Amino acid sequence: MTIPRRHFIQTAAAAGAIACSAPAIHAQSKGKKYRVALIGSGWWGMNILKEALAAGNSQCVALCDVDQDRLEIAAEEVTDLSGDQPKSFTDFRELLDKVEIDIAIVATPDHWHALNTIAAIDKGAHIFVEKPTGHTIGESRAMLNAARANNRTVQVGLHRRIGPHYVSGMKFLKDGGAGDIGLVEAFVHSRGGAERPTRNSEPPEQLDWDLYCGPAPMRPFNRKIHPGGFRHYLDFANGTLGDWGVHWLDQILWWTDEKFPTHIHSTGGRPIKGDVVMNDKEQTSDAPDHQVATYQFESFTATWEHRKFAGNGPEKSSVGCYFHGTKGTFHMGWRDGWTFYPADSKKQQVHQDAQHKEPDGHSIDLLWADFIASIEGGRKPKCDVQVGHDATNMSLLGMLSMKLGRSVQWDGAKEQIIGDAEANQLLRRPYRGEWEYPEA
Repeated sequence: MTIPRRHFIQTAAAAGAIACSAPAIHAQSKGKKYRVALIGSGWWGMNILKEALAAGNSQCVALCDVDQDRLEIAAEEVTDLSGDQPKSFTDFRELLDKVEIDIAIVATPDHWHALNTIAAIDKGAHIFVEKPTGHTIGESRAMLNAARANNRTVQVGLHRRIGPHYVSGMKFLKDGGAGDIGLVEAFVHSRGGAERPTRNSEPPEQLDWDLYCGPAPMRPFNRKIHPGGFRHYLDFANGTLGDWGVHWLDQILWWTDEKFPTHIHSTGGRPIKGDVVMNDKEQTSDAPDHQVATYQFESFTATWEHRKFAGNGPEKSSVGCYFHGTKGTFHMGWRDGWTFYPADSKKQQVHQDAQHKEPDGHSIDLLWADFIASIEGGRKPKCDVQVGHDATNMSLLGMLSMKLGRSVQWDGAKEQIIGDAEANQLLRRPYRGEWEYPEA
């Protein structure tokens, strides 16, 4: 018996829908229902939207995705959860022209964040956008300027600024619990091996591949890219540093009074995954399987390290930041909370368990509540677009240095690389076809 496609899609989505369900949080304003549109209705976009619906202050009026299967799943799930019957679009421009909205949730691949966000701001919407704030530094700056020029609230999905153990851990650090910090190490380690090329294919009929690529180069469709794999392809994202790195580099910026590093050097490669393959028949990803970046600030040094092989091994944690100070080492972790290891072995360790919204281990509910409170209170949110911009710049400068193969000297006030015309060209990139690069 042939199973109808619609029924198959519903069945395939059921497990994720159950796993992502969450108890409601209180709305900031019981009398106000914000008209919300979700642009990018995949797994993570729906996670954010579910928290918005659970908060009781949002009505989902529109959904947008270039993949009609995902759009169909999302629309049915929204109706099941809330009774809302959102209109569906494959092109965000049509959505913004035809539907009046108060808030846009932007959860598309990284290379779309700037154009989606700026277009929605131009229509008067407040924005909840996933990190990073841009694929290039120029895009991110244009987003920030658009938000300020139009007096719109933009919350970036840096939920690690608002989770309870992150807040208490940061207070411990800022109160001098680890002493004077001289070195911070941010890292994420995972397992992996060699990567074999995957055959390209024609895009599925329900997917508008040309619109998926949008301003990025048009490359052959490959099932490893969509759904969910775009972060490992540098046309669409910036690898692990542009994904995980934004969160943990932001922890460093949250802690320090310095706004940006002055010198950046990064190196990395694919000795385990192997050479990049990209031709008409097959392709691999092209992001590095490991990378080390050094960020020199005026009063301390910070490093980033990731690898996608070897696992965690003898190390105490696979993710987080080690703040090394005169009183000892402080680890800001994820699911393992935070721990302070005193330099004096006679003193006891200090630890706080993580407090997360499960099953994902994030704090989107708290971030959404802060977003609505900031709109209603006329204040900047905890993860304001400036916060997202600064953290994004850190990751993108690391990628830029690695691509160049040399160090760069950064003038953070002017957002220019000093004395290096070739490097400054990488602060933006050419757009394809009809798409125009956003001007700051």
